[in-house]
Amino acid sequence: MAKEIIWSHKARIKLFAILEFYAKRNGNKKFSSKLYQKFTKEINLLVKHPELGMRSPIENVRGLIVLEYVIFYESNEYQIIIHSIWPTKQNPDQLKIL
Repeated sequence: MAKEIIWSHKARIKLFAILEFYAKRNGNKKFSSKLYQKFTKEINLLVKHPELGMRSPIENVRGLIVLEYVIFYESNEYQIIIHSIWPTKQNPDQLKIL
């Protein structure tokens, strides 16, 4: 049985903010589209390899590094739940995974 990928509300907001930032900065959506494809490709790897990401301080939550971002997720038998996307250039003191 294939695992379902679930995006939390917080993760969706962060994703759209990141993509919108690059679209506005670059004046087009070309890079945003490529970045979204990269995120999707890497997240789809988690379906077959849910332990791919590094462990986080929160039990059962792992972090998958994609370019300069960390995608925080947890996995169970049926789902991959994306909790947040963290730009690694931001102040780590402000990191809130859940």
